[in-house]
Amino acid sequence: MTDTTQFLDARKLNCPLPILKAKKTINGMKPGETLKILATDPGSVRDFEAFANQTGHKLLESTESNSEFHFILEKS
Repeated sequence: MTDTTQFLDARKLNCPLPILKAKKTINGMKPGETLKILATDPGSVRDFEAFANQTGHKLLESTESNSEFHFILEKS
């Protein structure tokens, strides 16, 4: 498990809200800081992979546990 700098609870939010909230949070962070996101929207797995590819931020972790999706992004 990676230590995280920021935390975002995006559970019970549907696309595109988890990505929009993550983008807003990560924009206020410094390069190298990490953001942990919890989501319940199954589409968020694909969305966060695409978000990382498009923005250059690193998707360090993408896991699922009890119908919750956990992501850790590192700001580039």
